[in-house]
Amino acid sequence: MESVVALFREPQQAQGALQTLLQRGFDRDHLGFALTDVIAQEDIAQQTGVSPEAGQPAGTAAVLKGAWLGILGGLVLTVPIWLLLLIIPVTRIYADGGVLGILFGVIGGGALGGLFGALAGSDHGDFVNLLRRMGVPAPQAEKFYGGMKDGHVMVIARDPSGMRADEAVSVMRKHGAVKLEDAVGAGQLQSERH
Repeated sequence: MESVVALFREPQQAQGALQTLLQRGFDRDHLGFALTDVIAQEDIAQQTGVSPEAGQPAGTAAVLKGAWLGILGGLVLTVPIWLLLLIIPVTRIYADGGVLGILFGVIGGGALGGLFGALAGSDHGDFVNLLRRMGVPAPQAEKFYGGMKDGHVMVIARDPSGMRADEAVSVMRKHGAVKLEDAVGAGQLQSERH
């Protein structure tokens, strides 16, 4: 399966591209789009009948990243206080309590970080991973996602046969697909085959 990914500045451009692709016989199930504006996303979905892309769930990577950041935060907040307890002669008797503070800071930070990582990874999904699974190289996938976060609309057309990808690229360009470098800096043409 070959995929064409494009970024558009305006939701109306993306909507036009999706409608043209549908008129040319592209299957609704092989088309998708994503943007950060929920209202505009709902409008495009209603006007075209194409479902928005949910991204791939971030899964354990988001949980682990959140947990590690939480542990680091717990250490950053508790170790300096423990060091102060050791340095100041009058407070040395509380140094053992400072070690327990570090332990609870690490446990609490890791638990909260993991929880927030799980919540953050479950709402939008991981578009970079989704694009990489479609064959988009990692640097380009990051740029596409960066463009989407900057307000652009990402449109995806999947071509199971690989015979109509050029047609999809042409439609995307005709409707105003921007160059990737214009969306986020230093890249290739926004409508790319992968």
